[in-house]
Amino acid sequence: MDALTDLLRGVRAQSALMCRSSASPPWAVRYAGPASLTAVMTSHGDAWLVADGHQPMRLRAGDVGLIRGPLPFVLADDPATPPQVDTSLAGCDRWIVGTRTYRLGDEGGTRVLTGSYEVEGSISDRLLNALPQAFVVPCGPCPTVDLLSDEIAKDQPGQESVLDRLLDLLLVFALREWFDRPEANPPAWYRALGDPVVGPALRAIHDEPARTWTVGELADRAKVSRAVLAKRFTAQVGVPPLTYLTEWRMSVAADLLAKPDATVHSVARAVGYRDGFAFSTAFKRVRGVRPSDHRVVALRA
Repeated sequence: MDALTDLLRGVRAQSALMCRSSASPPWAVRYAGPASLTAVMTSHGDAWLVADGHQPMRLRAGDVGLIRGPLPFVLADDPATPPQVDTSLAGCDRWIVGTRTYRLGDEGGTRVLTGSYEVEGSISDRLLNALPQAFVVPCGPCPTVDLLSDEIAKDQPGQESVLDRLLDLLLVFALREWFDRPEANPPAWYRALGDPVVGPALRAIHDEPARTWTVGELADRAKVSRAVLAKRFTAQVGVPPLTYLTEWRMSVAADLLAKPDATVHSVARAVGYRDGFAFSTAFKRVRGVRPSDHRVVALRA
């Protein structure tokens, strides 16, 4: 399994909020809401992405802007143009799940698309923590953007599912391009997956987090001694192998706890704990809260 596939595992939009707008200068739209991740793009013309606390970023046709939320941002023809629409009040109002279309000016201006991952658990903490708060990925011509634009305009059975899958596909394309760029700063474990010694051990942990791994078993996967693996793993990842195993288990558990049909006991077994008390102790030590409290918050979001 390659590093990006591992990072994207489990990403799946669920009733994503999709918006399409057309605008002619001067125009500016402010977006604010609880989305965990929002993708913005133009299918025609250029725009500026101005996220709170960040320098303005140029968004050209085919580029994809990604905003890790909740972080308010503005899309505009010029960074100095004041917002004319606030999507918390109008347009894509109150972030209701579904599609919205609105216009500022004539149809021949800039055409803007936004797609937001609204549902807790539809995108993992592991991916979100690997991304900057706001950035633009120069993707060049992207057929998925055109497909999204066309699909939003339709009113046909299955539209919601089609839009969700197109948003997932667009995210994969954008992140594949992003992590290949020199300015990307992926987490240490992502980079270490490409190492001939550390990579096999990491993939073993990621593929089977419930297994009772020992340093010796992980060293066997890497075809090196325990001492060599422990030293190289710690140097590249930042923590020893079994510490990383626990942290990875708790990351997987956090995502699983957000699922409606999960229980603390079932999640504990899924990540290698037969004893719910031991799992709860480990989860609180790593994540700072009890798994039951994390689950309550996740289900309310």
